[in-house]
Amino acid sequence: MEQLDPLFFAINLFKRRKFDKSIEVCNEALDANPYDQAFWCLKLRSLTEQVYVDDLEADEEGIAESLMDDNAIAQVARPGTSLKALPTARSMQTSQSIRPVTQSGRPLTGMLRPGTQGRLGTMENALKTPRTARTARPLTSSSGRFVRMGTTSMLTQPDGPFINLSRLNIGKYAAIPTLAKPLFEYIFFQENNIRVALELAAKATEVNQFKDWFWKVQLGKCYYKLGMIRDAEKQFRSALKHNEVPVEVYLWLGKVYERLDQPLAALDVYSEGLNKYPGETYLLTYAARIHELMNEMDDSIKLYKEVLTYDAINIEAIASIAVNHFYNDQPEIALRYYRRILQMGTCNTQIYNNLGLSCYLSQQFDMAITCFERALIFSESDDVTADIWYNIGHLAIGSGDKQLASQCFRLALVSNNDHSEAYNNLGVIEMSKSNATTTNIQQAKAYFQTSATIGKHLYEPHYNQALLAEKMGHYDMSFSYAKKSLDLYADHYGSQQLLNKVRKLYENV
Repeated sequence: MEQLDPLFFAINLFKRRKFDKSIEVCNEALDANPYDQAFWCLKLRSLTEQVYVDDLEADEEGIAESLMDDNAIAQVARPGTSLKALPTARSMQTSQSIRPVTQSGRPLTGMLRPGTQGRLGTMENALKTPRTARTARPLTSSSGRFVRMGTTSMLTQPDGPFINLSRLNIGKYAAIPTLAKPLFEYIFFQENNIRVALELAAKATEVNQFKDWFWKVQLGKCYYKLGMIRDAEKQFRSALKHNEVPVEVYLWLGKVYERLDQPLAALDVYSEGLNKYPGETYLLTYAARIHELMNEMDDSIKLYKEVLTYDAINIEAIASIAVNHFYNDQPEIALRYYRRILQMGTCNTQIYNNLGLSCYLSQQFDMAITCFERALIFSESDDVTADIWYNIGHLAIGSGDKQLASQCFRLALVSNNDHSEAYNNLGVIEMSKSNATTTNIQQAKAYFQTSATIGKHLYEPHYNQALLAEKMGHYDMSFSYAKKSLDLYADHYGSQQLLNKVRKLYENV
């Protein structure tokens, strides 16, 4: 029986994504002939595929880039032209007092993506964000992963790195098209050495007489990773002058303008890409995200619905539309979307939590209890567990069991001691007791003050303090708290009524 050709066998393993076995076959061949370019190239590809990630989605802006960015154009941007400016009440289509918001004050959307949990404006906010690097220095794009570099070549030290980059002849490999591209991807993704990758891309661009869009895109990616945003913009713009460029170029250029805080320019780029690639879901999704960051929820949902016409199983679009229906008092429609996500195989605590809320507001109490139980089983984060107990507390209030509700809110505080909504509701329970004593009133006041301190965007604790002060005859304090509530939520009917009531009392005096 004839033995399979080793190269064919290794390629077959690579195509079946059995990268470890493919590397083993390549190692055996390279031990016999270290200069076999076919096996060398295949091993590069296999090592790269093991760690390859979509860097468009996985790129996270670190602390250093956020606080030391020197690409700002204007300190005070015009409304609707900046992603870093805090949203105003007029720009909010859904009140930030009703819908949960990020640290920067923007509404939470249906998906958690890198860089969407708030723009870092102060050092205090920056230090509160988790770091992905294993060092104490602020994270930068080029320090996301650390690789131990060897000092000798693979031939002299079997346990060393596959390629010793310090001894690599960049000019030689840049002139070989079949080796240059896999070598670049290996250096960029596996070794994470952006500077060497940049040097190789620059040499290869020169060898190809500046006519290959691929190398211009790679140069732009290297410049972007190194924080040279303007240089990256030039490379991506130059790549767009070629006829046959992929969608990736438009996406990267849009990310550049987003990093430069020019959302309108990013939207223009995506629109230009959609003219060339009509119905491209990636371009529609990225444009929808920009509208989300600019608090243009109606435009964002319109684009997400267009995404679903081309890709009916796009989880991000389904989740974002669902959360928008939920906060627009349409829980029955939101329930249908969340059930669709569950049917597609996405099973996690967030889905069950949202299903439970939608069932509760749709008057399906038995299903709501089951969903919250499942959410607690799948929960792995204290913050998420706190939200689940908080929602179960609301379910208990709806059924009239205030004692169970109080226990649920306390369990929420056990998981997350900074849960401002739980403090507020505990205060409401203390204040609403039929035989409330002075101790209950003082306890409720303490809960409201803690909630107002932690949740600076919440209007409820201020309104409740106003009610408590009015009940105790402190009308000046009641007036002050009602004003604070209306500053956060100008259309709150209860605060307006209380403010008018206190005003009339002063007028009669």
